[in-house]
Amino acid sequence: MKKTNKNKTIINRISISEIFTVAVTAIVVCASSIALFTFVTVYKNATEKNVVTSIEQAVGQVKNMVTNYTEEMEMLMQMLDTKMAEGEQEAGEFFGNLMEVGNDIVAITTYDDEGTLLDCWSNGQKLKENCIRNLSYTPELIENGELLNISKPHVETLFVDYYPWVVTISQYMENAKGESIQVAMDIQFSNIAQYIDNVGIGQHGYCYIMDSKGDIIYHPQQQLVYAGLKEEKDSGELREGTHINSEAIYSVVSLENCDWHIVGVCYVDEMITNRVEEAVNTLLAIILVVIISSFIAGSIFSKIFSKPAKQLAEEMQEFEKDTDNFVFREVNGMKEITAISDSFEHMVLRIQKLVEQVREEEITLRKTELKALQAQINPHFLYNTLDAIAWCCEEERHKDAVEMVNALAKLFRISISKGHELITIEKELQHAQSYLKIQKFRYKNQFVYSFDVYEECLPYLCNKITLQPIIENAIYHGLDRMVDEGEIRIRIYPDGDDIVFTVSDNGVGMTPEQCQEILQDESGEKTGIGIKNVNDRIKIYFGENYGLTIESELDEGTTVTIRMPKVMENNYEEK
Repeated sequence: MKKTNKNKTIINRISISEIFTVAVTAIVVCASSIALFTFVTVYKNATEKNVVTSIEQAVGQVKNMVTNYTEEMEMLMQMLDTKMAEGEQEAGEFFGNLMEVGNDIVAITTYDDEGTLLDCWSNGQKLKENCIRNLSYTPELIENGELLNISKPHVETLFVDYYPWVVTISQYMENAKGESIQVAMDIQFSNIAQYIDNVGIGQHGYCYIMDSKGDIIYHPQQQLVYAGLKEEKDSGELREGTHINSEAIYSVVSLENCDWHIVGVCYVDEMITNRVEEAVNTLLAIILVVIISSFIAGSIFSKIFSKPAKQLAEEMQEFEKDTDNFVFREVNGMKEITAISDSFEHMVLRIQKLVEQVREEEITLRKTELKALQAQINPHFLYNTLDAIAWCCEEERHKDAVEMVNALAKLFRISISKGHELITIEKELQHAQSYLKIQKFRYKNQFVYSFDVYEECLPYLCNKITLQPIIENAIYHGLDRMVDEGEIRIRIYPDGDDIVFTVSDNGVGMTPEQCQEILQDESGEKTGIGIKNVNDRIKIYFGENYGLTIESELDEGTTVTIRMPKVMENNYEEK
């Protein structure tokens, strides 16, 4: 229970403007988060596609350049083949001219079937007299008509103090004598190297050339690779196409005229992750500005929207303080606020009308109570009672006179009951007993009476002067015209959450019309108080479900039933 009250207190402290501001901010944050996630996903995919396109374009450009270069070398080899067939002198002149023109050509050498060096052309380099290992010669050369036979990179070993890094293109040719010899052309392809070195894929990306065996033909970081400080994937791991892993993106294309592959490499962190992070940081800054702006805008708009609601709340507080004199001032605003304002205005008018109605009912109740009190001190009843007391004194029936005086005193004392409308059933019984005792003296024992009361009913409350008007009606209308002895039976018993009173007599009875007339008559014929008075007071205090009913049959008698709720003295106000 305490927890519920605490929650209510917290909720009551939150205003509509605060809820609106928080709701708008929360919506903006959620929408921004979804937008950020969507943007990152889309931007990352788009960036990845752009990077793949960029690396494929770079590799394609290198491929075209290298293809052109190898095709030139292939044309030179075809020209060499032609010149070799024309004769040694023509071939020598052509080779010499070729060495002067071709900057990348280090040497052209010829070998017989046993690998013996037959001839060598160079740019003036001194040939070694005794070459321990000639790497330019390719034993067991296997020719493929479609592909150039290009060796893996090696150091030139033919010359004195000259060791450039070269590859060798080898091919079998026939000389003028029809003999088959192996012609080898050593190339250091500086133009290719310079071009590849200038190819950049991002700040740290690069391209390199390798063969199908995984041997690197050229690498921008050649020295690091051969020193074992840098490793590249071998040909088995890199197939034709583009490959993306967690660290790098590889693009591989193959040359059509030789066993070379161009490999492009760029790094995911540099090309994708860093770009995405930069975009995310920029977007986060924008989202932060949007959230702050939405918070400020939400606060401003919420105050504008909540102003009519606050005005309506103030009107309600004023109505609570002064219901009677409150005059509602119409509150204008949005459709919902206007609807609440109209409903509240209707409720105010209704409540003021009900308050006035309750006030009138209270006045009516007080008048009814006054009539009941006046009935108890009716001069006619008081005169007859005092006359009976005087008669007893003249007849020296002093004991009867004392009993009548005590009964009359108790009757008036309980009737007054310190101004309370509700008294205990026990006191109401005492009031009825005093009244019956007085009437029995007056009527010279023409009737008898009895009480059947459940003791558990005695502490409950009832309207004062409830039984007396019913007993009066039984005496004046039921027993007064009887020849035989009359009888009045009073019974009180519980019935669920109610208490039931019954007053029965064996008098002359009444017709249904007479029963209805009694319920509508404002006052009794002799006492000035009617049964309607009792019925009205019960309904005013306890509701329309309670009151009295009359059942009567001519020459048989009458029974009046009264129903009231079980009400204790400490909680009758709640009822």
